[in-house]
Amino acid sequence: MAFAIGILIGLMAYTFVYAKGFSYLSNDPKACVNCHVMEDQYKSWQAGHHRHTATCGDCHLPHDNIIHKYWVKAEDGFLHGLKFTTGDYPENIVIRDVNMDVANQACVHCHADVTDDIRHGALNRNEVYDCVHCHSGIGHE
Repeated sequence: MAFAIGILIGLMAYTFVYAKGFSYLSNDPKACVNCHVMEDQYKSWQAGHHRHTATCGDCHLPHDNIIHKYWVKAEDGFLHGLKFTTGDYPENIVIRDVNMDVANQACVHCHADVTDDIRHGALNRNEVYDCVHCHSGIGHE
């Protein structure tokens, strides 16, 4: 039992001290660069139009409620940590469909007044609106 507790404490210390785990609880985009794999995405965000108005979390986390926000943040953090630790990720990082849905909803959250007619027109025709389809480079130039 003591061995298991020691392992748990060691993993927590590694995560929150060496791997800067507390930084992931913030909304600071620099936390995303803790993994060198994300440097290109961070640099492209810095060159983009949203750098002064939106952080990574504003576009990549849900806005509907705090539980959903931190659930997605924890799930993504776990998957990112696992993939980056094992090296099991593609050369060109690709967003998962579930995260693309979150990003589209984030677009609507901030731009609802501008997109209202477009979205309601699509819904009336049973079409799926996809902000990123036309604006694929907007967050990362």
